[in-house]
Amino acid sequence: MLKEALLGEVGIQEVISIARSAGKEIMNIYGQEFQVEFKEDKSPLTEADRKSNEIINYGLKKIDQQIPILSEENKNISYTNRENWQYFWLVDPLDGTKEFIKKNGEFTVNIALIYERKPILGVVYIPAKDIIYYAQEGLGSYKQNGDNAPSRILSQKRTEKDHLKVIASRSHLTQEVEEYVEEKKKEYQHVEFVSAGSSLKFCYVAEGKADVYPRLAPTMEWDTAAGQAIATFAGRKVYNYHTGEELFYNKKNLLNDWFVVE
Repeated sequence: MLKEALLGEVGIQEVISIARSAGKEIMNIYGQEFQVEFKEDKSPLTEADRKSNEIINYGLKKIDQQIPILSEENKNISYTNRENWQYFWLVDPLDGTKEFIKKNGEFTVNIALIYERKPILGVVYIPAKDIIYYAQEGLGSYKQNGDNAPSRILSQKRTEKDHLKVIASRSHLTQEVEEYVEEKKKEYQHVEFVSAGSSLKFCYVAEGKADVYPRLAPTMEWDTAAGQAIATFAGRKVYNYHTGEELFYNKKNLLNDWFVVE
């Protein structure tokens, strides 16, 4: 299928509606006592992850049953089965489970549409704040706060050459990021460091709340695809820290390389 035909068939408002429905269920569980399990890789899992995944899978299948879905919670699809996928959904039903457990509100629902290994549509929903970021190739990136009209996100040229705001993970800060910040202090008179959870970091760089997001630690493909769409279609760059190349998807190993958003 041609990319234009695919985007014509998949309405971004439908995807936004699915993300909101998943977020509503997440918030129902967020307000209660909930059990936390741990997966084989020691990462936490809650009922909210499962319920959100069910809602998203059901909704995306209603849009088009032929588009495959790869999600953090249904990731056991062999590379042999997916290596020839031209397009597919890439989903993290609850990005920032640690933030969810801490109840700090910094968790998101991430839904991306991948075409020929690149995200062409992305939705990042923050259920605790009812804020949605969404982007589509050819349309740009937008932010919508509650029922207010969406506003276009366009990256602005940085005017403060002496000041750099670096954003990094709240729960996964590494020594490498700290060293990255120290190096930046040699280039800039003032380097400000802020932290946030989940895909919020992509969105904050996209809208200019931060200048750069170095992720010098492991992430999986579903952690980054939707956020990459938001940042890219706002005019930002998301690139491999070692090679400078754009991040791409549906690799044999779903683990991302280190990357930078700026």
